[in-house]
Amino acid sequence: MPAIPSLGGFRGRAGGNRAARQTLAVRAPVSPPAYVVDCAVYVQGERLSGRWTHAEAIDEVRRRGEGFVWIGLHEPDSEQIQGVSDTFGLHELAVEDAVHAHQRPKLERYDDTLFMVLKTVRYVEHESPTTANEIVETGELMSFLGTDFIVTVRHGNHSGLARLRRELDEDPERLRNGPAAVLHAITDHVVDHYLDVTDSIEGDIDEMETEVFAPHSRVSAEQIYFMKREVLELRRAVMPLATPLKRLAEGYTRLVPDEVRSYFRDVDDHLTTVSERVVNFDELLTTLVDATLAKITLQQNTDMRKITAWAAIIAVPTALAGIYGMNFDYMPELHWRFGYPAVVTVILGICLLLYRIFRKNHWL
Repeated sequence: MPAIPSLGGFRGRAGGNRAARQTLAVRAPVSPPAYVVDCAVYVQGERLSGRWTHAEAIDEVRRRGEGFVWIGLHEPDSEQIQGVSDTFGLHELAVEDAVHAHQRPKLERYDDTLFMVLKTVRYVEHESPTTANEIVETGELMSFLGTDFIVTVRHGNHSGLARLRRELDEDPERLRNGPAAVLHAITDHVVDHYLDVTDSIEGDIDEMETEVFAPHSRVSAEQIYFMKREVLELRRAVMPLATPLKRLAEGYTRLVPDEVRSYFRDVDDHLTTVSERVVNFDELLTTLVDATLAKITLQQNTDMRKITAWAAIIAVPTALAGIYGMNFDYMPELHWRFGYPAVVTVILGICLLLYRIFRKNHWL
């Protein structure tokens, strides 16, 4: 816990009692608000014990002249984030983006603070890509980076950083590089999830490809378009992140020391791999759409040939019945005893001949 400043200056018994009550109030452990996931102070890579408010944490760091603060927020509203914004001097435009979310991945610099937006993704488990209602779920993760603090604002329920924080707590050497090391760990964590999601989507696309080219498949173009839309959602999360990562790797700001900058290059390489896979997914799904439409067209042509063949066969009895149904007195074989059986035999013979011709030409 941070050192409690002296509450001297009070005189008399009443003043002493008030001082004691105030001291007890400060020392009493206070649970953080629900939107504050965690608030920690790190000095020489080690996390200081105790609970901290954001104001106490930054005061402790600046009193010591070393270390940094990492505070994590989950979907705060404008009023809730205002105190954090005032304490750390966050720019109002970046704070507005962090509250309302729905931002593209980006990196912006406001005076001595960096504001970075990452899109988080999660693969939604399902039985088959042809029956799924959702495959990719997205969230957002914003980071405010300063010389002695990093504030993370998370939107969505799948992008928690608790596990990552525990891993960093067990690696003080890594945290000695300051808050930029936390920003690198977060971006690396998010991009690694991109890789996991692309692996799962690749399996779905392979399954769909098998279904499309299987005989009598029931995969429709709408199902492939649905998968294409999910890949597009993943693409919107991945592609815009390339420019911010390149900036961080190339020395865009002095807030990222040289020791950390090289690690951003590694994250950028992983992102390039993800981007190439997403582009390949999009192209493959376009090919599957074309193949499905071609199969539909071929099936329609086959159906039309069958319909045409049966219509030709039915036209024979229809024509003969129409002729003999005109009720003229003088018609060939009209009064012959075997006229009816003969006409029926001719009709059946012609129909059988047409059927065999159509079967031979694979129309039926």
